[in-house]
Amino acid sequence: MTLPATLLVRRFLIFLLASAFAASGVARAQTAQPTFKPEEIEALVAPIALYPDDLLSQVLMASTYPLEVVQAARWVKANPKTTGDAAVKAVADQSWDVSVKSLVAFPQVLTPMDEKLDWTQKLGDAFLADQKAVLDAVQRLRVKAQQAGNLKSNEQQKVAVEQAGSQQVIVIQPANPQVIYVPACNPTVVYGGWGYAAYPPYYWPPPPYYYPGGALAAGFAWGVGIAAAGAIYGNVNWGGGDVNINVNRATNIDRNYNRNDVNTGGKWQHSPEHRQGVAYRDNASREKYGNKVGGADARGDYRGRDGGYGGAAGDRAGAADRAGTGNRAGDRPGGGDYGGNRPATADRGSYGGGDRGGYSGGAGRDNAFQGVGNNSATQRDYNRGSASNASMNANRGSAGAASRPAAQPRPSGGAPRGGGGGGGRRR
Repeated sequence: MTLPATLLVRRFLIFLLASAFAASGVARAQTAQPTFKPEEIEALVAPIALYPDDLLSQVLMASTYPLEVVQAARWVKANPKTTGDAAVKAVADQSWDVSVKSLVAFPQVLTPMDEKLDWTQKLGDAFLADQKAVLDAVQRLRVKAQQAGNLKSNEQQKVAVEQAGSQQVIVIQPANPQVIYVPACNPTVVYGGWGYAAYPPYYWPPPPYYYPGGALAAGFAWGVGIAAAGAIYGNVNWGGGDVNINVNRATNIDRNYNRNDVNTGGKWQHSPEHRQGVAYRDNASREKYGNKVGGADARGDYRGRDGGYGGAAGDRAGAADRAGTGNRAGDRPGGGDYGGNRPATADRGSYGGGDRGGYSGGAGRDNAFQGVGNNSATQRDYNRGSASNASMNANRGSAGAASRPAAQPRPSGGAPRGGGGGGGRRR
């Protein structure tokens, strides 16, 4: 029996409407899911949650520009004697975002951001997805540190409890506004233990160069104070769950700073052009910023072409600093654990050896459960890179080193590629 044409059309329209409704329901459900779990965000912010508020805000902003972080870290490495406010003035003409420029005054912050680039990008992705969730995680950790007796005022910092909107927050400021101390901490000590076995906190031992002695007394190590008040232009708006900036101070750091980058309330706005083609992790960020991101040329820089991350220039040529990666990314564009513009699992993957020590995610990740207080091992990790570099360059040859792209951070999600690495994880 043949159904009338009108009935067939009606049934077809009903099917289309039902399908569209189901699809929209799935989309709504997917949008409602958080990009990162709260405990995962706590693991991400664990190394920086006890930074002074203003410095914390600038680290969060800069983490959304991972490629420029790499470029700024190169500059710091090439200019070790230029420090503090003088370093910020020296990079005034660089094309980096003002948040990245400000961090050249704080090499003990910029260096681990470069060395743990997967962490930097995940932090930036989390911050772009939900600024309030990241700041809430910081406050939860500060409360834990205070309850454990490990967060209090001293000669380096002032700690106070203040009212911000409807909530009380813990505020951290330098004891002397002209001198900033950057704490290094062991999360499993300073926060009174760690309750998330599935998400161990990120951690790196205090670099001996910036933290002489490297002792983690009560979970803390204090380095030398930095006279870099001129590098500070951001602040955390705890009540609003976002970051504000002082436009006049930002202009002092970057005379070409575009005052239109912020709205009339002085709220920070992410600048997609400084992302330089690095993919965004979640759909909302892609929709908001992705159409403003440069095309294949910018993404090529991220893969390591012509002076991009791991390109011909500087210490990244042929993955010299990341010894053991040459057979992965050096010969295959976009290869290795940090290859190309393909998604990567940020807390997996591994790169070996060199002066980076080793890094591997999951159980092998550099976290607070390993290498604590091992000053000799920390010093060894920082010293052995030069020997690795010489060996890699000798084997590769100058022409190959100049033309082969290095191992790259892949922006998000996916499985690591490229098997072995050099030195393995830090011990």
